[in-house]
Amino acid sequence: MKPLFKRFAAVCTFVLLALTAPVFAQTQNAATPEHGVMVKDIDRSAKPGDNFFEYSNGEWIKRTEIPPDRGSLSVFSLLNDVAVKRTSQMIEEIAKSNPPAGSGNRKIADLYKSYMDEAGIEARGLSPIKPHLDEIAAIHNRKDLARVLGKALRADVDPLNNTNFHTANVFGLWVAPDFSDSDHYTAYLLQGGIQLPDREYYLSDSEHMQNLRGQYQAHVAAMLKLAGFSDSDSRAQRIVELEHAIAEKHWSLAEDQDVHKANNPWKQSDFAAKAPGLEWKEFFHAAGLDKQAHFIAWQPSAIAGESALIASSPIETWKDLLSYHLIEQYGGILPKAFVDERFEFFGKTLSGTPQQSPRWQRAVNNVNFALGDEVGKAYVQRYFPPEAKAQVQTMVANIINAFHKRIDALAWMTPGTKAQAQAKLDTLYVGIGYPETWEDYSGLEIKPDDIFGNLWRRSVFEYRRWVSRLGKPVDRHEWCMTPQTVNAVNLPLQNALNFPAAILAPPFFDPDAPYPYNYGAIGSIIGHEVSHTFDSEGSAFDQKGALRNWWTQADLDHFNSSTAKLVTQYDSYHPFPDLSLNGQQTLAENIADLGGLAAAYDAYRAALTSKPVSDQDGFTPDQQFFLGYGQSRRDKSRPAALRQQVMTDPHSPSEYRTDMVRNIDAWYQAFQVQPEQTLYLPPDQRVRIW
Repeated sequence: MKPLFKRFAAVCTFVLLALTAPVFAQTQNAATPEHGVMVKDIDRSAKPGDNFFEYSNGEWIKRTEIPPDRGSLSVFSLLNDVAVKRTSQMIEEIAKSNPPAGSGNRKIADLYKSYMDEAGIEARGLSPIKPHLDEIAAIHNRKDLARVLGKALRADVDPLNNTNFHTANVFGLWVAPDFSDSDHYTAYLLQGGIQLPDREYYLSDSEHMQNLRGQYQAHVAAMLKLAGFSDSDSRAQRIVELEHAIAEKHWSLAEDQDVHKANNPWKQSDFAAKAPGLEWKEFFHAAGLDKQAHFIAWQPSAIAGESALIASSPIETWKDLLSYHLIEQYGGILPKAFVDERFEFFGKTLSGTPQQSPRWQRAVNNVNFALGDEVGKAYVQRYFPPEAKAQVQTMVANIINAFHKRIDALAWMTPGTKAQAQAKLDTLYVGIGYPETWEDYSGLEIKPDDIFGNLWRRSVFEYRRWVSRLGKPVDRHEWCMTPQTVNAVNLPLQNALNFPAAILAPPFFDPDAPYPYNYGAIGSIIGHEVSHTFDSEGSAFDQKGALRNWWTQADLDHFNSSTAKLVTQYDSYHPFPDLSLNGQQTLAENIADLGGLAAAYDAYRAALTSKPVSDQDGFTPDQQFFLGYGQSRRDKSRPAALRQQVMTDPHSPSEYRTDMVRNIDAWYQAFQVQPEQTLYLPPDQRVRIW
């Protein structure tokens, strides 16, 4: 898990069998007895105006060692450790309680047991996956290939949330509200077919990436050899060459974020003409989509390019690629040799993580993936009291009110555009802690001795659940996260926000902390998600979630001019000598950070008028607020993990997110920042949007 706020989506999906998911670590840093500013973590040798990230977190960074089973450590991952420990204890209690057959708790117990059954997994070898490999081996022509590709289609991509954005399947399905008819679900088809994190991993000519591709090819060969494939080296070379060809057709992450380019309605009958190569009729029939008349092609040129490759590349190469992708996808639940080889490349080489997480932790991750709402019910009963929910709801109301006032005060925005923006805030649904309705798993079969079958059936179950919604009314209050998830999300096609219970805990939200600190920490997160409603993409959706321009041209020109300055600001940051941030790629998140911080500050200052607060440990209320922001973004990453984040993530790394304070006038006053200091920006160069 990346220790970052997810962007926004209409639905959320989760990466199956995550390789480097955070694990619980016995560390004194996981919790703190301090309420509010964590004084012991501040590096007083650093000047706030030179490096606010180091000033806020420097002592923590110095004394903190990244555990060997992960690529980074942050407030997010440490809080996730707490949630994971709580979840694992609940799951173990449930597993020992012999719950009734057919109950949700019995499914939890049996799924956990099936993952922990190492002896059984070793004894079964490849037999659970063999029928699926045999089906691939039986492909003899393009029609067979289309049928197998259609059967493999899953609802496993989420372009607005960057969740498993590139599926290992050749295409991915996203079921979400229609761009033009946000009252009903429709089908989006997206690019896929690669295993490395992003197209640049295949296309970059840097020495680092060339070496990485060589190591990846060796890994592909090793996985094939373990599975008993002959001539594994030659097969691996052809697989990587085909993935490279697919990557050449892919859109970049920055291109993908332009929702206007993505709005390409196609009839099912259009695919054969617009994307020739794949036998689409056979594909859609096998996928159970033959009755779906309309789709949205998110990356039409990529879909056309991949379809052409299906026709032009040898069938045997496609068979090898599909076999390898299947083995890789489920490698975490195959015998130990597969697990170890898979981690050796994707964990150690790709992410720089020296050690794999313990098996019990991977079991918990998979139970949370497959039965998240069932676990979530127990989680909120134990760990999210009504008093905490009420306090957060008050903060949310105050921050939304601050946004209302900020919009009213905009001199550059015309009254008509302001009215539309205010309408979005008025109709915004904010879910706090847990969903109003829970997912029903009664139709999902879980066996205590069949981990592969359990997760395979879960993927089919989830796919059919989403396909069954096509054409039906949208549930605008539906959640896309489980309560035990340490994250938050904005859902523009629903005009909704989710704040799961697990993130509403110290140090993000501490009921006993001075409220300026809480507003700087969880308040800026709340503001971040509200601000996504008006970022470079969220601003394209109206109050009902429809993709519609509600701006005057003059207002839109001013908005784009302001955001361009933020792009330039973030383009100038260089985490590595050979790699800078991509300000366009991170624009939506940076806008949300800026708007969220500004609105949270306003809300905190408004609270001061009725509820004064004193200094804490020598820090003024304003300083407490900004330290809450800086300390909530602490992070320490291995170089490989940081490099991967810069290349593939829409969020800026934590240090540069913290630097957003340089655009807030009050920060300069709070810490007496001077013109000669590194982060200082003259007032006319500070970016102001909302």
